[in-house]
Amino acid sequence: MTETAVLTIRRAGEGDLPAIVAMLADDPLGATRESPDDLTPYRTAFTRIDRDPHQHLVVAERAGRVVGTLQLTVIPGLSRAGSTRTIIEGVRIHAEERGSGLGTELIEWAVERSRELGADLVQLTSDATRTDAHRFYERLGFTASHIGFKRQL
Repeated sequence: MTETAVLTIRRAGEGDLPAIVAMLADDPLGATRESPDDLTPYRTAFTRIDRDPHQHLVVAERAGRVVGTLQLTVIPGLSRAGSTRTIIEGVRIHAEERGSGLGTELIEWAVERSRELGADLVQLTSDATRTDAHRFYERLGFTASHIGFKRQL
């Protein structure tokens, strides 16, 4: 990585899918649930995401190379006096960029974009086993205020 290379955060295009899926698969949890060899389901999902104005799938690009990604979802709601919230999902940083400050830049971009979109609250979840990620998010001002639940369908 060149220290002076400019970072661009932009809307993801279908051509970014191989890089995005490779990053999703490049960790112990992702390795068990992602399939970079078959992009068919990812293309289907990308089309749905790309058509939804409440979805903001972005990539971070440096020197023409995708080095990070996240998805920002806008949810209008009735609770909190009708406030809008955003959810940050699927945050991934390329292995060669981890520890470079890129994760901080990407999350801060998502927080600022949330403000621009009229959100009163930004939230995210992180797998219970990702203790390093928990420390990272807390350092950025997020509070572990809830217990999350999932139900596989």
